[in-house]
Amino acid sequence: MKIALAQVNSIIGDLEGNVERCLAAVAVARAQGADLVVLPEMAIPGYPPRDILFDASFTGAIEAATADLAHCVAEGPPVVVGTALPGGMAAPEHPGLFNAAVLLRGGEITLVAAKRLLPSYDVFYEARWFAPGAALPPFSIGGRQVGFIVCEDLWDEGYVLHPPADLLAAGADLLICIAASPFRQGVLTQRFHHARRPHCPLVYVNLVGANDELIFDGRSFVLDGEGRLLAQLSAFEPAVQVVEFASASLSPPSTPVPEATLFQALVLGIRDFVVKNRLGRVTLGLSGGVDSAVVAVLAAEAVGAANVTALAIPSRYTDPRSTECARELATALGIGFEVVGLEPMHAAVEATLGDWLGTGVGAENAQARLRLLVLMAYVNRYGGILLNTSNKTELALGYGTLYADLAGTLSPLGDLTKPEVYALAAWIQENRGAPIPAFILERPPSAELKPDQVDPFDYPKIAPLLEQLVRENRSNAALRRSEHKRWHMGVILKVSDKAFGTGRLIPITRL
Repeated sequence: MKIALAQVNSIIGDLEGNVERCLAAVAVARAQGADLVVLPEMAIPGYPPRDILFDASFTGAIEAATADLAHCVAEGPPVVVGTALPGGMAAPEHPGLFNAAVLLRGGEITLVAAKRLLPSYDVFYEARWFAPGAALPPFSIGGRQVGFIVCEDLWDEGYVLHPPADLLAAGADLLICIAASPFRQGVLTQRFHHARRPHCPLVYVNLVGANDELIFDGRSFVLDGEGRLLAQLSAFEPAVQVVEFASASLSPPSTPVPEATLFQALVLGIRDFVVKNRLGRVTLGLSGGVDSAVVAVLAAEAVGAANVTALAIPSRYTDPRSTECARELATALGIGFEVVGLEPMHAAVEATLGDWLGTGVGAENAQARLRLLVLMAYVNRYGGILLNTSNKTELALGYGTLYADLAGTLSPLGDLTKPEVYALAAWIQENRGAPIPAFILERPPSAELKPDQVDPFDYPKIAPLLEQLVRENRSNAALRRSEHKRWHMGVILKVSDKAFGTGRLIPITRL
């Protein structure tokens, strides 16, 4: 049997567009002689739709879109696709939907295999909208006994339920898993681990694209019964590939450099946020520090240099080399670049506020907020969004000014520790066409808000300790003091197992 793996980039709520994306993938698979086409989890509504699923008009439209796709592929080959359908016990506070893999054949929905294990951890709250499905026997397709599972069903380990085992006991000789598994560093190794445990040929088709904080990396694959890789699709882009089990040869697993994969993930996260929200362009402050330099490179790659503008806003405390290097990098990238001196506004604010500012943190914060005034004036005038340039270690420490450097709609580096930012910068320096000036990489980190200022942290030492606390859902004094600041952050692209965002719900008010 020739099975087409079709990883598509769905947009949440774009039902018509998502059906068209599925049809385009099916057309490619049909042209390659596929006997069965497999699309990802929730490919029709997009993932995760979250509380839009409480809108009955939307869920009704999902059902209609699924029926429309079934009609459009009636001539074959059969199609497996992820969608949301009614079927569970509905209640006023629960829509009672199934997160399901459906088999479309002959213009009809001939099978609904609902997800049995609904994840409720980290960024997942599926029990809020979905009801668990029941065990189904394998289904005969093309002479194979095929068992269908949906994402978390494959990851079941240590639970009473074990959907793959149930299916194998019922006679399945091929497992098909559709997934919307978000990217995290190292996640592919975890997927392979779970996919090999059933010791059965397995087709795994994952969503690709980014929606808000979540990035879906695709990298769909096929394993034989010995757990050996027969095929793997590309990372971070839509793709269709037909695999014939009878003639497939072993495929050597790819081992990309972690920073290269991280770069691709963040680029996709920025691009899809800008494109899917029809934002057009991005602006950032380019200070001459490593964080803003990396964000500038990512932004230029993601949306094109013509759609990126960087502003340098030097103050009386700014090293002239900071602005020179910012200009050098912007020129190398081909992005827009403007210099707006802070001194006139700074002097005016000092004259107006006087003793209210003092000479300590208040005086520094005023400068940071004036910089934001400049950045947002540019965004308001020319459109688009402001990119935040803070990193995860700074966010954990609370080392940032509210309504200033913590502002910005999207945070590309908010889930990277400071050492990870430097590692990514070093990779960019070595592998990208526009190198980051050496001064930016070698200088001590500084906010440049007072004379000879240097960040008061040993980042290589403190960053791993803070990261461990975050991953364990624990806090220290610094994390507790700054919790309110993180509630003000924009969307942080998630690339680790535990990011600041919807997967970390820590109260501000606590003892």
